[in-house]
Amino acid sequence: MREELKLRTDQLMEEETTMVKKSKFKRVCVFCGSSSGKRNSYQDAAIQLGEELVCTLSVLFVTVCTVIEGLFDNKKIWFFKVARKVDLVYGGGSLGLMGLVSEAVHKGGGHVIGIIPTTLMGKEITGETVGEVKAVTSMHQRKAEMARHSDAFIALPGLSFSL
Repeated sequence: MREELKLRTDQLMEEETTMVKKSKFKRVCVFCGSSSGKRNSYQDAAIQLGEELVCTLSVLFVTVCTVIEGLFDNKKIWFFKVARKVDLVYGGGSLGLMGLVSEAVHKGGGHVIGIIPTTLMGKEITGETVGEVKAVTSMHQRKAEMARHSDAFIALPGLSFSL
């Protein structure tokens, strides 16, 4: 029983201490819609993507003490969550999937750059936006600016004309 517990604890330590390398991308452009989509899973994916872009390093040290047949067995376990700190470039709206992904990145401490044509500001921005918002004159200029500020691109569901 004791050997079985030790084996399980050692496996847990190996699994939890595996760290992912820091991203080689500094800014990722996310193409997504100003609507929330037809499925809740689209909203969940936008939030999860934002959180994954900026997840921060947190370390938790735990000493596990078990009592087996009167003997004490102490194990030290480290839990890691890796920092990526990837910044977001997106369409600049505060609604729908755009709003969700930008809020998640901003809450996680990432820098957010929104690029939006002046003609869409009234439609896609309601209330406050997070981060930096750059107004441009056309959709063509919007995509060019988004590309200029980005190292990589991700397209979320919902827009067939995104790219």
